[in-house]
Amino acid sequence: MIPNYLIDFRLDELPVIEKDVIVIGAGIAGLFTAIKASEQGSVLMITKKSLMDSNTRYAQGGIAAVISEDDSPAYHRQDTLIAGAGLCDDDAVDVLVHEGPKGVEDLIRMGTQFDLENGEFALTKEGAHSQRRILHANGDATGFEIVRALSEKAIAMEGIEVWDDHFVIDLVTQDGECCGAIVQRPDGGRLFVRGRATVLCSGGTGQLYRYTTNPDVATGDGVAMAYRAGANIRDMEFLQFHPTSLCYPGAPRFLISEAVRGEGAYLRNIKGERFMHRYHEQLELAPRDVVARAIVSEMEETKSTFVYLDITHESEEMIKHRFPTIYEYCLQYGLDLTTDWIPVAPAMHYTMGGVKTDLNGETNIKRLFACGEVSSTGVHGANRLASNSLSEAIVFGRRIVERIKGLGPLTFVPSVQYEAERSGVPMQAIVERRLKLQKVMVRYVGLRRDGQGLAKGLEELKRQLTIFQSVLTKREEYEFANLLTCGLLAAESAIAREESRGAHAREDFPERDDIHYLKHTLLHREYGMTEERVHQHV
Repeated sequence: MIPNYLIDFRLDELPVIEKDVIVIGAGIAGLFTAIKASEQGSVLMITKKSLMDSNTRYAQGGIAAVISEDDSPAYHRQDTLIAGAGLCDDDAVDVLVHEGPKGVEDLIRMGTQFDLENGEFALTKEGAHSQRRILHANGDATGFEIVRALSEKAIAMEGIEVWDDHFVIDLVTQDGECCGAIVQRPDGGRLFVRGRATVLCSGGTGQLYRYTTNPDVATGDGVAMAYRAGANIRDMEFLQFHPTSLCYPGAPRFLISEAVRGEGAYLRNIKGERFMHRYHEQLELAPRDVVARAIVSEMEETKSTFVYLDITHESEEMIKHRFPTIYEYCLQYGLDLTTDWIPVAPAMHYTMGGVKTDLNGETNIKRLFACGEVSSTGVHGANRLASNSLSEAIVFGRRIVERIKGLGPLTFVPSVQYEAERSGVPMQAIVERRLKLQKVMVRYVGLRRDGQGLAKGLEELKRQLTIFQSVLTKREEYEFANLLTCGLLAAESAIAREESRGAHAREDFPERDDIHYLKHTLLHREYGMTEERVHQHV
């Protein structure tokens, strides 16, 4: 059983810091929300490392928004719904496609500099988009540019205080309201941060898998602490694997952007043959889940650990101008994007599910909000459309701040205390336990799944539950507990969905089943698993 809290505590024995809004995490979601919230009160941003350490920083492709006169919200909506494979919330998608352009304007006002061509925004096209609507910066360094601009803005604002290298252990709730969080300082000391509103912007769960495009901070902390606090967690079976991460001896699994295929790159197996025509009519621009599974099939058929990404038929000038980051990175390992086929393989990339919110980013716990990858707004459904994630963060970040305006102050002094029966089970080396968990996830809860394997994987994960009987004091221990929680939620959700849809592929149930599974999986710490029908317009 996963406990309410990871540690024992008495609030009246902890130092207290008071702020209007607490933002947990950085990235585009945390930074944008903090900047907007600081216009109406004091904001505390808490990061595990620094403002520059987040998934956003590594986002290459760009941000999707309707900018071109040839495009329309209706087209963007249709593309999003198709990619989401029937599980998108229509209202959430409408919010995204109509409010995204205004969010982009906000980013520009905050200092983000998107690429221009002849005085107009340089728009590109990515997989499953019908129009060119992806704004990018410095070619393929969009996320870095956004984080740079927003970080500079946040640091310069008097109303925002930033705590780097602090770890949020748990949310504190009383009578169905979130009143703040328990935070561990770099020296190991703990304190209680009390706030009128708490916003989770802590990113995804990429470190559940050994091969991921995510940085090492992506350990599912927000999802896990929200689950312990009693929030509804939705659709955790939908984990997106990016089809093309660099797969080369000695090199980390570096993301090779979807935009490379958007600009005309081919996928070839190790025999040099193009193969996507055998899997989807959109070829290399098929939805990510289709491309990722096609690559795995080709790897198995050719007994290889990779396939090739080939853009050598495009001009050297275009490649260097459009993809300077990818070009320079590959060059470090002796690979020239202009003349070489680049070896790639799928890697864990994005968590579609997460903490369920309404259209204002609020969870079922009053005063607790979630924004960005940690959240499940209903936009992404079973498979996120490329570059919708950055748009989602700013659109719902703005809505969260508007909702917070209507919240009154906390009218009670929290008197929470927690003490569990902990047997003092000795801690194994966390590095070993984490590697074992990652291997279980790859083997049984990976790109392709079946009921027997999922059941075995769940059983293996449950054997690790003894960690919750131990006294936890270190950041890596908290992170492992959070990863284990997210792994369990993903496995349980995947077992319950006996069909294949979007990023969730069951070899024992290979067909999509709209009669029985046009619904979301909901997990709650107290009530277990329930179902939620998809909200769609008639």
